[in-house]
Formats: sequence, C-alpha cells, structure tokens
Amino acid sequence: MEAKNLETVPEAVVFDMDGLMFNTEDIYFAVGEELLRRRGKNFTRELSDAMMGRPPQASFEIMIQWHNLSDTWQELAAESEDLFIERIQGRIAPMPGLLELLTALESANIPKAIATSSSRRTLRAVLACFDLEPRFAFTLTAEDVVQGKPYPEIYLKACERFGLPPHKVVVLEDSEAGCRAAAAAGTITVAVPGSHSARHDFTCATMVISTLRDPRLYQLLRLPRERNS
Repeated sequence: MEAKNLETVPEAVVFDMDGLMFNTEDIYFAVGEELLRRRGKNFTRELSDAMMGRPPQASFEIMIQWHNLSDTWQELAAESEDLFIERIQGRIAPMPGLLELLTALESANIPKAIATSSSRRTLRAVLACFDLEPRFAFTLTAEDVVQGKPYPEIYLKACERFGLPPHKVVVLEDSEAGCRAAAAAGTITVAVPGSHSARHDFTCATMVISTLRDPRLYQLLRLPRERNS
C-alpha cells in the first residue's frame, strides 16, 4: 500500500508492543487456550481477533460475553497475566527488524516511546528480557488511560508527552484496534500486520508494510537504510 499525506517530517515514533515489537501474540494465543481449557471452552481465532489490541477490561469482557463465563474481567486478567509471564522465558523474540530500527532511530536522534494495551507489569516483564526499557523516552500502558484502544487517548497522551502535534508523530501498530486509535489521534499511522492480524481492516492506516525492515518505513522516517535491510 502506498503512503498518503506524508509531507510532514516525523519527529517522534511510538511503538505498540504486543505483536509489533515482539511475537507475544503467539504466546497470548496459547495463554487464551489454557485459560479457556480450564473452563471447558475453546479459544478460537475469531475470539482472538475480537480481543486483540484492546485493554484488559474490554478484552476480557469480550471473552466473558463470548462464552457466558461467570468470572469477572479482573479475575481473567490476573490469571492471564500470570500465565503469560510464566511462558515468555525462552519463547519471546523481537519481531524482524525491531532492533535495527531502534538503533537507526537512536543514530538519527529521533525519540521513541511505547504505548501498549498491556499492563505495566507485563510491559516490564517483556522489556526486561532484552533490557529495552531504558532505550525509550517513556512508556504508556493500560493503567495510564481511561479509554483504551481503539479510543485515541493513549496516543494523544504520547504526543502530549513528546510536546508534538499528532501529525508529526509516527505510530507503529499491528492490530486494527490500535490503528484505529492512532488514526483517530491524528498521527501518521503505520500498520505492520502479522499472521495473527492478517484479517484485520487497516484502511485507516497511512501506510501498510510487511515488516519493520520495510524500506518505505525508513524513507518515511528519513533514516538511512542498512546494507542488509
């Protein structure tokens, strides 16, 4: 997909975390399967799609309604978080091009942040696997907003923290809910779908690319491309 409305030179980048920076969506699917196996239910791709990219309350309320569960969303969220953190060691990996992109942004002095629908405990557990948190100007999580994705609050807060208007901020997202939030905030929204989100609707995105190595992303950010990109 070709980029649109890219006359503005971006001055900051905000990363979603799950499925965009790391292969966590694969782990979350296994967690969802176990969570519902314990309750005699099945975790399907359709349910995963409906939950993906949303903050814990909205996500688990969808699960409760889907299967008519008696649990509260808080109970499901706590159990899911424990299962996830137990499973990340040895299974989590950066998505292709992530580490190279972080280095390129740092070389160009372009500040970066993370805005995730996950909890702060989860964010810290994931970033600690690669000691990445110190490389970001700030991080925003589900606890930092009233209305999570697909509402734009988290991305508006990120722009405010940067002291930049949204049209000068690039947001990298892998889910439809996340892209809708970023687009509604007025940012330059770049969708990077994975196998877990290939069926999502990304028509609201400024650009759709296949990986974080895509030369169009480097062109958008005015970054020199590595020879092996």
